[in-house]
Amino acid sequence: MQNNPDRKSIMHKTQLFPVGLVAGLFMCLLTAPGFAGDLDARVSGKGTTGTPTTESSSSGCPQNADGTFCWMSPDIGEAWASGYTGSGVSVTVADDFTGEMDEFGDLGYGPQWRQHGQWIAQAAGMVAPGAKIVELDYLEAVPLTLEEGLNVINLSYALENPVSGYRLEQSIVDAARAGAAVFTKAAGNKSVAVGTPAEGDIDFLALELTGTQSTIFVGALERNGTPENKAKLASYSNYAGSDSEVQNHFLTVGVDSDKIGLSGTSFAAPVVAGYAAILGSKFTSATPTQITNQLLDTARTDTLVNYDAATYGRGEASLSRALAPVSIR
Repeated sequence: MQNNPDRKSIMHKTQLFPVGLVAGLFMCLLTAPGFAGDLDARVSGKGTTGTPTTESSSSGCPQNADGTFCWMSPDIGEAWASGYTGSGVSVTVADDFTGEMDEFGDLGYGPQWRQHGQWIAQAAGMVAPGAKIVELDYLEAVPLTLEEGLNVINLSYALENPVSGYRLEQSIVDAARAGAAVFTKAAGNKSVAVGTPAEGDIDFLALELTGTQSTIFVGALERNGTPENKAKLASYSNYAGSDSEVQNHFLTVGVDSDKIGLSGTSFAAPVVAGYAAILGSKFTSATPTQITNQLLDTARTDTLVNYDAATYGRGEASLSRALAPVSIR
């Protein structure tokens, strides 16, 4: 990023469109009334209190009858129907909210250009519409502030210099070491093991979060998997590798770029952040570490092509399995 070359939103891989298609989608954006204002209200940090509502849209990713969208697991709709939408939980998205609107996609409310952070906040808020979504611009260089109740912190970016030189990231690592929140960290898009060099760079934030008790590294599958139609890791996604500390804290979820026009582990991480918020709205007395372990311990491996821990870590996140118990400990 031009305004801070050391802190990079590199956890995404922009989907390419034919020029004619881009022009057509852009025209749809220009004629879609009121969407920007509606989205701003959804991610303003106030959260919602009711059941997800159905909205009309000219999107290529239409909304389903249960309120979910084409890129979501059916587990999300089942959770909402049971009354678990993330209420009482705060999801802080640390990201770029001041850069150029250079990400083009459609999560279901119509195609448009947005900043990287706006997309990530939108995705988290759509998965957990009852949660309080807090936008934290990483360029402000302020320390992390935790909200009341359970906190989930989403990190869909890399830091290419030592964490000690950055006030925000140092506070994030300190909080992670204390288990003060659930941290969802995008695994990266260099097709290497998490925490290893790629093209001369290394993600120091990933290195410092390795071994912390309530961090989840999130890789991207090509789509959501099922036992009958198994999914594989997206070709760009970083994988768990041989480090057991990473393997034991690594999950995957689908990022169907053909449907949403966006790809990368950036868009996998906020899905898991939303899952954590949904769990927190059921297991209201659970600690961040308990929520983290519940997601890790209930991951599926039967939905993945040639499962092995070095590739997929614990497996594909399963919201329905994680929500199944009456209580967790």
